[in-house]
Amino acid sequence: MNEPDPVPEQVDVAVVGGGQAGLAMGHALTQQGPRAGKDFVILDAADRVGASWDSRWDSLRLFTPAGHTALPGLPFPGPPDAYPGKDDVASYLRQYATHFDLPVHAGATVERLTLDPCTRGFVLTTSRGTIRAGRVVAATGPFQVPAVPRLGANLAPWVMQVHSSEYRNPAQLPAGRVLVVGAGNSGAQIATELAATHEVTLAVGTRQPSLPQQLAGRDLFFWLTRTHVMDITVGSRLGQRLATKEALIGTRLRDVARLGVRLTGRLTAADGGTVSFTGSDRQQVDAVVWATGYRPDYTWLPAEAVGADGWPLHRRGVSPVPGLGVLGLPWLHTRGSALVGWVGRDACWLAEQLG
Repeated sequence: MNEPDPVPEQVDVAVVGGGQAGLAMGHALTQQGPRAGKDFVILDAADRVGASWDSRWDSLRLFTPAGHTALPGLPFPGPPDAYPGKDDVASYLRQYATHFDLPVHAGATVERLTLDPCTRGFVLTTSRGTIRAGRVVAATGPFQVPAVPRLGANLAPWVMQVHSSEYRNPAQLPAGRVLVVGAGNSGAQIATELAATHEVTLAVGTRQPSLPQQLAGRDLFFWLTRTHVMDITVGSRLGQRLATKEALIGTRLRDVARLGVRLTGRLTAADGGTVSFTGSDRQQVDAVVWATGYRPDYTWLPAEAVGADGWPLHRRGVSPVPGLGVLGLPWLHTRGSALVGWVGRDACWLAEQLG
């Protein structure tokens, strides 16, 4: 096996994260007119570009068509109205990094970022050495540490538990009764798939509004783009309302129920193989899929760059710590900030701000 290229000791810009946000930032850094080709590096903890997409469940398909799923400078392969699978996205990201010859260093986990008082830059302590950088972009995205409710510890050892990040396909789960906790897009899609092979219950904490995948023969994102909904900023009054209400796209809970999935209220307790829901509803389970989202892990950033809620402090991606930027988070600036087809706009803007 070939040894990975050594990480540089010093760069102008260090981008932390090699997913779509990090790659978009890398492309933006190569496009800054006379300063194109500035010295930068993209550090990724995974062993390859696209690894986070490779690891998603087998049947996952995006709700954005290929025509709205491209990073700047390289169209997404295939028909623009097709819905890419998770392997398609992983392959595209690898193609993108190769096409633009982006300096991605895989297997380089950033353990700590500190301020350098001498140069007013940064020192990145990584699993592959120390790097000094004038500016840093945190592009690790929102999917970091799987969040599992504490009451999961009260389930019996024989009840199989997997987070949605670990779920692959129905054959992974034992026969019998499966509880899916969380009725967002991931939970609803997983419950729908499991309904063909298992007795499924979907625990619905908060009912989200649902939007059809297509309207008047056109994909939803055609209309969202045409009406500039994707351009609504988080600082606007409407943006502040929308940012707190994630929608189910292409899935309605009543359609999930028609497949035989039992809808219940919020999960409130677990004891052995028995789970309880709001309204004193109880049932036995053989497996649980936790579609309960993720929690942030920005403990590697300087304390002054992180808020009390654990998320980075920023204004349109610009941190209060000079020279530090943030990219790829939901509603970083607009509704599309965390989506593959829109993150490039934030990357271009942020590259200009960091200089």
